[in-house]
Amino acid sequence: MGLLSMLNLAGKDVVGILDLADSVKASSERYRGFLSGKTLAMLFEKPSTRTRVSFEVAMVELGGNALVLDAQDMQLGRGESVADTARVLGGYVDGIMARVVRHETLDALARFAGVPVINGLSDREHPCQVLSDLFTIREVKNRLSGLNLAYVGDGNNVCNSLLMGCVLSGMNITVASPKKLRPDRFFVDKATEIAGEKSVVRVVDDPAEAVSGADVVYSDVWVSMGDEAEREERLHLLRGYQVNSRLMANAKGDAVFMHCLPAHRGEEVTDEVIDSERSVVWRQAENRLHVQKAVLLREMR
Repeated sequence: MGLLSMLNLAGKDVVGILDLADSVKASSERYRGFLSGKTLAMLFEKPSTRTRVSFEVAMVELGGNALVLDAQDMQLGRGESVADTARVLGGYVDGIMARVVRHETLDALARFAGVPVINGLSDREHPCQVLSDLFTIREVKNRLSGLNLAYVGDGNNVCNSLLMGCVLSGMNITVASPKKLRPDRFFVDKATEIAGEKSVVRVVDDPAEAVSGADVVYSDVWVSMGDEAEREERLHLLRGYQVNSRLMANAKGDAVFMHCLPAHRGEEVTDEVIDSERSVVWRQAENRLHVQKAVLLREMR
């Protein structure tokens, strides 16, 4: 099976994962040992805090094992093909979670490993993050369908997955980005197609317009890993897209602020917002563990 993209999921699949995560969070002891004897290889081409720790702890608490593999310490770093690495790993482990530079690496792993492959982040998507986001929103708001999410900033991999996650769960999403940094047109078009008449998908220039009437305001870093060479240009393009108290005033009175972390305080978000009572970022980060367990149970049990 595997989870390479939000496109791998239907609406009922999203609900199923969130419901399982609810059960796991409410009674973690009940699920201890469910993955006994199973091993997850965790392949990292990029640094990680939340993805690495949440998956590793999830495997341990479910009774399995997790192997942390740095791509540069493997033969991959010396020229072995992804296909050959996948064939070898597939003979040793029961699943692979990979955090990669290029999404094509995930496709090759999935094609040749013969075991489930989970996307821990690629240049195109971050589905595990967005499933955790949806889980958190449902916890806080007691529903998903009909809610309005405003994403403000760089239309990056997280934004691509949020577009899909929102329409799959019946939410409306408005993305505010400068034209040069808008989300991938493929995901905008696909989300619009899936939304039909059930949800609204919009991409606008003005962050105040996007946030108007929002139940959730979401931001992410302006300079992602791999984009450092574009830092000055990005800071210039995005300087009007900071989430601060003035922008949050356009949202609903009970709107919450979300960020997938790490945050660059003073750039995409101010301290007064991320540390406010409206911020649910720490709950959002903790929920990575519970949702990761649900994904692992779905893929590896």
